[in-house]
Amino acid sequence: MYQYIFFDLDGTLTNPKEGITKCVQYALRHYGIEEPDLDKLEPFIGPPLIGSFMEFYGLEEEQARGAVVKYRERFKDTGIFENVVYQGIPEMLEELQRQGKLLVVASSKPEEYVLRILERFGLRAYFCEVVGASMDESRTAKADVIREAFARLNITEEMKAHILMVGDRKHDVEGAAACGIDCLGTYIGFARPGELEEAGAVYIAHTVEEMREILRSH
Repeated sequence: MYQYIFFDLDGTLTNPKEGITKCVQYALRHYGIEEPDLDKLEPFIGPPLIGSFMEFYGLEEEQARGAVVKYRERFKDTGIFENVVYQGIPEMLEELQRQGKLLVVASSKPEEYVLRILERFGLRAYFCEVVGASMDESRTAKADVIREAFARLNITEEMKAHILMVGDRKHDVEGAAACGIDCLGTYIGFARPGELEEAGAVYIAHTVEEMREILRSH
């Protein structure tokens, strides 16, 4: 049985599509790139932003860092709350908490933003620890976020068998594997078909109810 459940935020607990894609659109416009189709910007949801600006729009690293600054300009007070909690998530978290599970958020979004989102949507009280990326980009990769959570929670090597990561992108699965823990991949978010299986997710859920059933029984 898993004692600790580590949750990604974007695409796992909440649907942040509107806020993230509009902020990416805003940042790209600063570099003269117009992208009117927000659906095309969905790949930005989940992975660290710098890498995404470089991979999907060919920005050099320095430009990508500038794009992140522009992104945050809109995100910090507007895009951050263009977000919605997936139906059934609060009930699932409450049930897990009643079972005695220790719930943790491990997100590649900057930690101060994660905390503001959890507070706004009434989810903060479910989690014993919240870990996000650092604002200076020194901690953005999911493996680094998970390792920071290990450090804060005093997780030993022997305890890793009792930890499960839950996320909606390959970065969650790969980050969990790099840290020696299992991952439940969920398709309620933004993974392409087959992405989570290819990355090596131990469990797969296609709905919040399926996710809840897996977590309830493991």
